[in-house]
This record gives sequence, structure tokens and C-alpha cells, in this order.
Amino acid sequence: MDFRTLGARAAALAAALTLALAAPAAAEPGRLTIELNKFEETEDAGCRAFFLFRNETELTLAGFEMSLAILDRQGVIDRLLTIDAAPLPAARTTLKLFEIPGTRCDAISEILLHDLPSCQPQNADEMDCFPLLDLVSRTGAAMVN
Repeated sequence: MDFRTLGARAAALAAALTLALAAPAAAEPGRLTIELNKFEETEDAGCRAFFLFRNETELTLAGFEMSLAILDRQGVIDRLLTIDAAPLPAARTTLKLFEIPGTRCDAISEILLHDLPSCQPQNADEMDCFPLLDLVSRTGAAMVN
């Protein structure tokens, strides 16, 4: 191989790298933040959980169900709940309230999001939403997955 051939190959490689670096990066999908905002005791010794769903995606979620494990102060699963939070409009924050019957708020140490039985964008097939999620808690109980 002579220097002209080697030089031509190096120039082609440099041009390809320049084009690759100049190409716009794939758009990062928006995030869906699930915030456990506050707890409130109920009259029947249960707990009401206030969730904010900050849907910063471009997807309106027509279906969105969460399976939650409620852990007590010793880290033992107290109960399992499946809650339906749909619909979650695109680019909006939505408030949803859910009852946790028979469990006092101060007895909850952690809420584990262990499954999403449904995450379905409007007019589309079910999808895996776990990669889009950020979990936040403003209560004394952690929100984890």
C-alpha cells in the first residue's frame, strides 16, 4: 500500500468521523416522575397517599397501573396494592389520591414500585415505562423500584 492510498483512506475516515460527530444526537425521551407528595391519616385508621405524576414525555398514557408493596417500619411487606393512575396527559402534572386501608401513615417506611402491569400510550401498544421513571418522596417513606 502506498502513501497516497493510505492518505485517501485516512481522509475518508476523518470525513466520516466529522459527519458522525456533527449529526444530531437522538432525542432523549422525556421523564415521568412519580412523586409521593404527602400522607394524610383517614378516619378509619388508614392512610391516604397523594401522588403527583409529572409526565414530561410526549406521550399521553391512556393506561398506567402500578403494583406497589407497602413496607412497615421493620421493612416487612405489609400489603400489596395495584392502583390505576390513568390517564396521564402528556406534558402535564396530575394529582392522584389513593387509599391504603388499615395501615397508619407513620407505619409505612417504604413504598416499592415492583411492577407496572399497564403502561399504554394513547393509540399505541403497551410499552416498558420503567426506563422513563424517576421516583421521588417528600414523605418520611422512601419511594423505590
